[in-house]
Amino acid sequence: MNNMQPKSNIEPKALTFTQLLQGRLFRIPPYQRAYSWERKHRRDMFDDILNLKEKPNNLHFMATIVGLHTATIQILADDYDRIDIVDGQQRLTTLVILLKIIEKKLTDLLKDADREARTPEARLEQELQELLVKQDEASLILLQTNHDQNEYFVDFIREGTITQESEADTLADRELLRAFQECKNYVRDKWEDPVELLHILKNRLLFIFYQTHDEETVHTIFESLNNRGLDVSPLEILKNKLMEVVCKKSKNQGNPEEHIKELHRIWGNFYKTVGMREGVPVDTDALGFGTTLITEKSQSKVIGVNNAVDLLTGKTDGTINLQMSEEEMNVGKTIKISKWLLNVAKAVDTFQTKMRKPLTDIRQARLLGTSIILREDFSDYEKSKLLHQWEKTTFRIYGLCDNDARTAVGDYVRLAWKIYNRNDLSCDNILEEIPKIETNHSANHDYEIYNMDFYTEPKQRERLRYLLYRYEEYLAKERGQRFSNKQWNLIWKATATDSIEHILPQSKAVGDEVHLIGNLLLLTPEDNSRLRNKEPEDKKETYRETRLHMAEDVANSIKEYGEWDIDNIRMRTEEIRNWIIDEYGG
Repeated sequence: MNNMQPKSNIEPKALTFTQLLQGRLFRIPPYQRAYSWERKHRRDMFDDILNLKEKPNNLHFMATIVGLHTATIQILADDYDRIDIVDGQQRLTTLVILLKIIEKKLTDLLKDADREARTPEARLEQELQELLVKQDEASLILLQTNHDQNEYFVDFIREGTITQESEADTLADRELLRAFQECKNYVRDKWEDPVELLHILKNRLLFIFYQTHDEETVHTIFESLNNRGLDVSPLEILKNKLMEVVCKKSKNQGNPEEHIKELHRIWGNFYKTVGMREGVPVDTDALGFGTTLITEKSQSKVIGVNNAVDLLTGKTDGTINLQMSEEEMNVGKTIKISKWLLNVAKAVDTFQTKMRKPLTDIRQARLLGTSIILREDFSDYEKSKLLHQWEKTTFRIYGLCDNDARTAVGDYVRLAWKIYNRNDLSCDNILEEIPKIETNHSANHDYEIYNMDFYTEPKQRERLRYLLYRYEEYLAKERGQRFSNKQWNLIWKATATDSIEHILPQSKAVGDEVHLIGNLLLLTPEDNSRLRNKEPEDKKETYRETRLHMAEDVANSIKEYGEWDIDNIRMRTEEIRNWIIDEYGG
């Protein structure tokens, strides 16, 4: 395909940023990934633009933009082409953010007299406002992003609102909010004159723009560019291939428009599910796990994403369900593959809780848990029992015994494949199989709670949060009370460091016993910060107010003994140790 000419003789156009934006409204469709650029990507763009300041005669190639013309929209007396962006959304989004920041800076610098006099800067401010927000009844914006459920981008473009990064629920939202702030800092710190920056953006950035009215052509262009070295994720390559197949084959297999709409819907749900959450990489897991589980023979490790794409599209030898060769590609299989990856993504997404981080950081463990969830003939009760055993075994291996992520990879992957593919393997069979993982390798099976540091390193702090959460659940159950997540929601929202409370403060303790589990609690960041260096006696009332059972127990001990010292720490460590042995084994 390297020498392919796109259908309909679509010729790429070399456009400046001004020319690209003229007469167009851009939309990132739901079936595309949400905003995913990180700080390093934005920094590279900022540096490229800044370099043009020192080279006044140079142009800079910024990006290739591939777009599908979906409609012509009339706004007042003007017509605008609505373009669905298939490639180039990250740079385009970041540049539009920069335009808004420049507009905001001009607004801050201008006075009413400047606007009344229609100074050049005032005219530029108005030009940017009219470019970014089209003033019709619906107030359409220049670029409509996808999966923006909190409307951070819309509010920013319309009102200039920059929400705090801490408010973000997903990594995509977080990166978007970071982009707002970083663009603001860049314009403030590097460009004394915002007009100079605007001139560079409008006139000295060069884009190669492909625009077509035909969806098949869009995906063909995308694949051609990928074959020429475009930096695209394996999942995007697969999605584009599936859409290209639907566009080509559905003409002879029913209703093309409905088939394309169905594929768009599935992938829209996929990216909505993925959400780019921090922690579990749902998108790559869906591709790797999904392919690993449908191989005809059991694997000893998770199939890599590049190999997964090749297997699904028939480029690599290997027998899997849903595999497509060039001759076998059809609409039905593209829909089945897409639905399967969506189902796997939904299963993987259940492991997004921070509480399970010591377990879900282990990829082969996530695969095993995913296979249990995907097993259709098991009831919710059976799945709950299996996941409970999965959790206990996994925490023993990687949490309590402190083995690294290379431990028991093959055992987890092979059992995951068996669970999904062998319907004759009953719930009881699997309950027996999961604990065998621990005995099938040469890992350390011993742990000594008395000597375990639960604070010094990040891995230890996450292990502590998991254990104390489960311990609180146990205490609530023992006392016949309902477990409440009210305080825990605040705890999980914070970092481990901000939520871990030393009962005997670190500043007043001697020796390593200050980091034993018996001297540690979990509190909200606010309570933890307020109590940080206080004496235990001065903390006990706040402990009671938390309504956490473990904190109330500590408050009772302080009241009973009149102090909190090494003996108290050792006694509480023994109590928790006994619970750990009962729950996870000795």
